[in-house]
Amino acid sequence: MESLWLEDLNVGDRFRTEEYEITREEILAFAGQYDPQPFHLDETAATDTFFQGLAASGWHTAAITMRLIVTSGLPFATGIIGAGVELTWPTPTRPGDIVHAEITVTEIKVSRSQPDRGFITVAYDTLTRSGQVRQRTTATLLMFTRTSPTGPAEVPQR
Repeated sequence: MESLWLEDLNVGDRFRTEEYEITREEILAFAGQYDPQPFHLDETAATDTFFQGLAASGWHTAAITMRLIVTSGLPFATGIIGAGVELTWPTPTRPGDIVHAEITVTEIKVSRSQPDRGFITVAYDTLTRSGQVRQRTTATLLMFTRTSPTGPAEVPQR
């Protein structure tokens, strides 16, 4: 993918990431380290909870979504720099889910005081193949123009 700068974007631009399959083992490992609650750690205990079965931590879903966006969703020249986020998890992420993210640019504001940068707002859903929304996010991201001090000459090659 070609690297994108602030001036390359328009409201309404859409992006789609690759897919990712979430395994039971990953859910248990993530929960064991970062969110050790019974509905993330124990299939039997999880059946008697609100989730009625093993569910990935919302933070695990967020981490997978971030990876998808970075590796295959938003090819921003200077990286994805968050300035604020709102997210919800309308349905639980389950073992075996194959997810991807669909992203839409909803707002672009160039800074008046520093015109070499601006903020964009993106809305994105993390979806299963059948279209179930596992995570819904609105994020404000800092972006730079090609002429910014962090422009092409200073961006490390991957």
